[in-house]
Amino acid sequence: MEILLKPLVTEKMTELSEKLNRVGFVVDRRATKIDIRRAVEKMYSVKVVSVNTMNYQGKTKSRFTKAGAINGRTVSFKKAIITLVEGDNIDFYSNI
Repeated sequence: MEILLKPLVTEKMTELSEKLNRVGFVVDRRATKIDIRRAVEKMYSVKVVSVNTMNYQGKTKSRFTKAGAINGRTVSFKKAIITLVEGDNIDFYSNI
């Protein structure tokens, strides 16, 4: 099971990483906090203080076209906010 799906690189997460040393990831919905902690520590060689998770439910969306109404649903996902030890950091922009 791939635990870390993608990092969250938004204005809000960038501000949190600068002020509070926190980073965000979209993670597998079945992953536990312990699984997420181990995956981050192994992949980025940092020490994790805490893990907070949030489950987001998909939304129902509809749009109107010439052919009529099209209904769909966005995907559900789980988000994890990782607090790192003071002095450790993860730089997502280093290999761009």
